[in-house]
Amino acid sequence: MALPPEVCIRGAGIVGRTLALLLARERVRVALVAPSAVAGQEDIRAYALNTASKTLLESLRAWPDAAHATPVREMLVNGDEGGRVQFNAVRQKVDALAWIVDVPALEQRLADAVRFQPQVEIVAEPVPAPLTVVCEGKASTTRDALGVSYAVTRYPQHAIAARLEAAQSHDGVARQWFNDKGEVLALLPMGGAHGRSLALVWSVDQLRAPALLAQSAEEFNAAASEASHGALGPLQLTSERAAWPLARAIADRWTGAMPTPAQGPSAPSSQSWALAGDAAHTVHPLAGQGLNLGLADAAMLADVIKHRDYWRSVGDARLLRRYERARRADVLQMSLATDGLQQLFSHSAGPLPALRNWGMRGFDRTRLLKHWIANQAMGLKA
Repeated sequence: MALPPEVCIRGAGIVGRTLALLLARERVRVALVAPSAVAGQEDIRAYALNTASKTLLESLRAWPDAAHATPVREMLVNGDEGGRVQFNAVRQKVDALAWIVDVPALEQRLADAVRFQPQVEIVAEPVPAPLTVVCEGKASTTRDALGVSYAVTRYPQHAIAARLEAAQSHDGVARQWFNDKGEVLALLPMGGAHGRSLALVWSVDQLRAPALLAQSAEEFNAAASEASHGALGPLQLTSERAAWPLARAIADRWTGAMPTPAQGPSAPSSQSWALAGDAAHTVHPLAGQGLNLGLADAAMLADVIKHRDYWRSVGDARLLRRYERARRADVLQMSLATDGLQQLFSHSAGPLPALRNWGMRGFDRTRLLKHWIANQAMGLKA
């Protein structure tokens, strides 16, 4: 890159690479900090991406092929005492409610796109720039060094992820079960519209998680089959299991001025920073909206930079405040919604179980409200 970068992005995950490509498309020079990859264990992550995220990634030519992006044509959400909510793509008049995307395949498409983008330079260490965007994830060291408070509310739960093979075809249906302990089991369809491959995300009590991880494959298969009420027949593990503690969090500041400008003849006179993705916020995974929120951050930040006045720097404080105001509102809305659902099912005393399941059945019959909620989840705000 002949000229110095205008934006330095710290973190080359999905959100960081997406932001780099969006900015490069607008002829913004980007330095993307991507340390050398370290070989690790098998990556079994899968994300539910909504229509807005799919449209965004397609515009960057980074959407995975059909073998790695399975459309969800129906979603079944089951309560603990007969409550049930059903969402259907046909009734929503869309091709799919969401797409279950294999993370390694998506990361590879983004990496390929970045490699052929001349406006993006891959660097091993951060470099001075008018704007530094922190996309390092929830454990961001840069965010901590900036003195940003990251308010974390921990759930007494761990998420267990794995890949499974079902005895029956999933037929493009995503299934979810809540129990009266606040635990949530999700079976997400993979391997094509009529495949039998599933991504499991199981939010369980933190004291129960170690026992489930220590079970033999046969014992875990039986536990998962029981928790899913045999909806797809016996389930078989096809991967290792991974687990992590669950929490919701939000940074108290998403933008600001760098405390000490970098020195040197090529250093910009003033520098700003912004947070995006998990470095700014995390939510409970029960609604599958974590990455969608992060990609929406990238889209909004790129948009405010694209439409800035010609005389404004990419690190202009007013631009960054506009980004923060717009995204914080959406994130708080989703965070409160997912937290409310988790809390609703974490208590089993008194009349609450009957009331919440009655509420689920009533909600399932409200067409207009269901349609609106589904549109919000798909990123279709209208």
